[in-house]
Amino acid sequence: GGAPPRPETLLGDTGVAVHPADPRYAALVGRTLTLPLVGRQIPIVADEHVDPAFGTGCVKVTPAHDPNDFAIGARHGLPLITVMAKDGSMNAAAGRFAGLDRFEARAAVVAAMEAEGFLVKVEPHRHSVPFSDRGKVPVEPLLSTQWFARAEPLAARCRAALDQGEPRFVPQRWEKVYRDWLTGIRDWCISRQLWWGHRIPAWFVVSESGGVITDATPYVVARDAEEARAKAEAQFGAASRAAGRALQLEQDPDVLDTWFSSGLWPFSTLGWPDANAADLATWYPTSVLVTGFDIIFFWVARMTMLAGAFLQEDGVPVGGRTSWMPFADVMIHGLVRDENNRKMSKSAGNGIDPLPLIERYGADALRFALVREVAGAGQDIRLDYDRASGSSATVEGARNFANKLWNATRFALMNLAGETPATLGDPDPAALTLADRWILSRLARVNGETAERYGSYALGEAAKGLYEFAWNEVCDWTIELLKRRLNPRPAVEGEPLSAEALADQRVARQVLAKVLNELLVLLHPLMPHLSEELWHGLTGAPEGTFLALQPWPALDEAALDQALEVQFAELIEAIRVVRNLRAVAGLKPAQPAPVVFLTGRPELAAVLRAGSGDITALTRAASVDVREPAGSGDAAGSERTLAAVSGELQVLLPIEGLVDLDALRGRLEKDIAKADKEIKGLAGRLANPNFAGKAPPEVVAECQANLAEAEAQAALARGRLAGLD
Repeated sequence: GGAPPRPETLLGDTGVAVHPADPRYAALVGRTLTLPLVGRQIPIVADEHVDPAFGTGCVKVTPAHDPNDFAIGARHGLPLITVMAKDGSMNAAAGRFAGLDRFEARAAVVAAMEAEGFLVKVEPHRHSVPFSDRGKVPVEPLLSTQWFARAEPLAARCRAALDQGEPRFVPQRWEKVYRDWLTGIRDWCISRQLWWGHRIPAWFVVSESGGVITDATPYVVARDAEEARAKAEAQFGAASRAAGRALQLEQDPDVLDTWFSSGLWPFSTLGWPDANAADLATWYPTSVLVTGFDIIFFWVARMTMLAGAFLQEDGVPVGGRTSWMPFADVMIHGLVRDENNRKMSKSAGNGIDPLPLIERYGADALRFALVREVAGAGQDIRLDYDRASGSSATVEGARNFANKLWNATRFALMNLAGETPATLGDPDPAALTLADRWILSRLARVNGETAERYGSYALGEAAKGLYEFAWNEVCDWTIELLKRRLNPRPAVEGEPLSAEALADQRVARQVLAKVLNELLVLLHPLMPHLSEELWHGLTGAPEGTFLALQPWPALDEAALDQALEVQFAELIEAIRVVRNLRAVAGLKPAQPAPVVFLTGRPELAAVLRAGSGDITALTRAASVDVREPAGSGDAAGSERTLAAVSGELQVLLPIEGLVDLDALRGRLEKDIAKADKEIKGLAGRLANPNFAGKAPPEVVAECQANLAEAEAQAALARGRLAGLD
């Protein structure tokens, strides 16, 4: 026979299997042989499970100690002989090896085989052995009596519902995993030998089997002990009394599989089995289940299978519902992996405790950091974490974002003169400035985008979009643009503000209050604690009123202006270019300097002129001159300037008389020398065949990109140097 990788199980062999097409053994099929060490006569059977090319092509069959052998035994009616006890020792069926530990028996069986002349050879063999994650020892397959649920009827209902789109999986690709688990399903072992759990609702009539539970003890299944006794009385009472025995019941000590209990969760928590329970009528079915891909079968499928068993009759949902399915959508999220991108687990000891991170950065910062890292639904994320310091740059970045929102709200409270979004009301569209119309258009667009992203479970995209809008467009630009209007100065020192200035101040307050109020509502699902606190401070809402219960802000379709958003983005870029040129020139922050814009696009020129007040305020411009390129040659050429190009816009910064030109030349020449040195080094690396031909492609590409950037910087510095002559 074949060589057993676990020799101690040879004692429980009840057959030898060969492949039906193997000509070497065709004549032996149906005959018997004597099992060494035991003397038992066992049959030779033909089974297609056997690989004729592996070893001798003969496989010993131990149905009681191997799942594959169990299947072979079932196909050929082989007896089941258990030779091992639950403690891993050999039992009485092991004969002379009884009482030995399984590993001791392994060595003893090999020694006995050799002593009695049955051993041909011993050779190492790698094979798959189930290993207990908790016990740290090999798992031994054993036969035991268990309770099973017939799974195919349960799965069939779920497959039929899935054909009708119930439930909907997000991402949709996980639907195939769910369907595959429901197809070709085996009966479900629902009993477990554990201390805690829902006890199996079966009572054994032990008075029929000598007061103990055996495989032959009759049983009844009931909802409680009283019902069980009534059923047992009806079936066995008369016979027990006739035999002079008292009817004695004992509930099965086993408990239900945890996943069976968990599968009841969607309705057992709502008052079921009372079909008329108020909570069940109100809250079942639910909208969405959010869970991980690794328990699609263990939990998701079990919930739908059991819902089909108890919440429908003949295909019709009970209670007048439109569906018996426990949830309309199943959102599958990814795993949070550790700093080395490994799955976190207790056994690996690489878990990241969220509590210290919450203590250090705040609960909302951790929540937002995790959601923002998600790229597409269902993708795993890696949590940046330094175990030595207990810090996370990712979560710290989210904490900084929370601080930004806090400071923005504090700025608003300092500048709204005690008013709230409700008392201020919406601004008059006719009174809005260019910047006002831009931010209100952006607010409306972000409102729609965020609603769509939340609705499609694109939470990572929602978080990224809100972060960019809040940090860049609201805090960095809108608040900066509003500052001078929120705190206007009179035309003449000591004189009262004009009616126009006061009216514009109120418009600025209305815009700030509206933008911040809606932003906090949009952010609430992602940063619930912070947004709730800030919203109460901004709105003055009473303590018993919750942001979570407020309606989603109405989308202001009239505010949407795509063309303005594009043009204002160009204005913002123009301001950035001016600021960069001022830094190159070495101008002091408060030092005024004229700015010249050259563009042949009338619509861009109009935006720059309309925004000249904002440009002046944010760049300390002494003047803002918007010209067409054709008329600029003499003006630009007659004075020393620094120049830069942004798209179709040329920006000039006349600096003659404002800076030390010799010092500026020196800085530019130094920049050129530094760039040339970098260009020489990078070009030399790329010209080296050993580097260009052998280095990884991504390293070569990075070197090429750095060379292009250095060449661009050198050319820019040379152009600016030429502009000073």
